[in-house]
Amino acid sequence: MMLNLLFIGDIVGEPGRTAAMRALPELREEFSLDFVVVNGENAAGGRGITPKIAQELLRSGVDVITMGDHVWDQPDLIPWMDGEPRLLRPINYQQGTPGHGSVLLETPKGKVGVVQVQGRSFIQPPLENPFVIGEQEVLRLREEGAHAVLVDVHAETTSEKISLGYLLDGKASVVVGTHTHVQTADDMILPGGTAYLTDAGMCGPAVSVLGRDKDAVLKRFCTTLPSKFPVADWPVRLCGAVASIDMESGKAVRFERIQRMYEKNA
Repeated sequence: MMLNLLFIGDIVGEPGRTAAMRALPELREEFSLDFVVVNGENAAGGRGITPKIAQELLRSGVDVITMGDHVWDQPDLIPWMDGEPRLLRPINYQQGTPGHGSVLLETPKGKVGVVQVQGRSFIQPPLENPFVIGEQEVLRLREEGAHAVLVDVHAETTSEKISLGYLLDGKASVVVGTHTHVQTADDMILPGGTAYLTDAGMCGPAVSVLGRDKDAVLKRFCTTLPSKFPVADWPVRLCGAVASIDMESGKAVRFERIQRMYEKNA
């Protein structure tokens, strides 16, 4: 039995989340999707996510939302997190941190696990070792009956993401990177059967610098003066990847990165 899984990269601001929710029905039909994971850590004005936005995404057909280094940017999220296991922060925070770092969900085609780890190279705050904790959690989910496991590696450097991909090859079904907002061209299935992509890219304004207004960013680079970086406007480029997973073996049999463009009034 095959499970078709969509991962959408970092959603940036109102344009990004509106485009993602609009796109889901057509993507679900196009790829016969069974499960959808999105990274939502920039969904609220480019910084974090609110409970309201998270609930909107979950109601739109998203199964799991992963976060990242901006997880604490919206303070009203923190008291809400423990009660919503489908919203994940990096699992390699110390014990006792609010929220959840992984989840195991039942689907008509079997159990699907999702894990998020955060890298330690050139990213703050410094967390526990993602290699040790990430591998332990993937193996634990397998022991708990997960037929497929996706790992979101929220990290700055390509080397750290690629290394985690090889560590988890044959253990996770999909390992996909987030955080840099630029989709990489190295989608592949590793020798052990794990689908891998260094960075899924973002779902955010296409004419921008990582989703932010390009003129504001250029001003900062050219003058070195302080400048606010508002989220840019439409059109939106939605980036992500689709994997087909054999639910008996837990291995990916097909994997492709996707990009779609959406206009505001389409």
